[in-house]
Amino acid sequence: MTTVDDTAYRYRIATAEDTEAVNALDASFTTGTVFQVTVTEEGFALREIPVEPPLTKVFPEDEPDDDEDGADGADGADSRAFVVHGAAGDLAGFVAVSYSGWNRRLVVEDIAVAPQHRGRGVGRALMGLAGEFARERGAGHLWLEVTSINAPAIHAYRRMGFAFCGLDTTLYEGTASKGEQALYMSMPCR
Repeated sequence: MTTVDDTAYRYRIATAEDTEAVNALDASFTTGTVFQVTVTEEGFALREIPVEPPLTKVFPEDEPDDDEDGADGADGADSRAFVVHGAAGDLAGFVAVSYSGWNRRLVVEDIAVAPQHRGRGVGRALMGLAGEFARERGAGHLWLEVTSINAPAIHAYRRMGFAFCGLDTTLYEGTASKGEQALYMSMPCR
């Protein structure tokens, strides 16, 4: 149990019983800035720009995978999901990760913190649990993908030690997120 701002949080490995609450968690965000991506012959450049009015993004429901088990399918030897509950027993957040042995990478498949629990260190603590699992598996680094419009998450990841490492301008084509770019970030395991 961890206490932050007089709120007691309980972190644990997710079970199949957590799936419904994880799927119902509000992962939407509102931002007054986005990252504009400019692709050049030498690579790409990012510039944070204001948006008016502020942009609110509600993520579409995920389509179920054929191999999905547990909370977000992360229950195998190379996958893990963690959940955190607030003092009232409400789901405050979760993280789902998977280990890729060929390149010793721990992939953060999904992470979300409920709006009323944001800014309290919950995401950092969840990422800490992901880092512990990464070390158990022998990972050299953690890796994630984030949309270019999710400036709040990008700032949080950078404060945690993540750095930009790649870009995909076509990942979201044919989806509700068309026009956004996928930014990849990584952080060495400590």
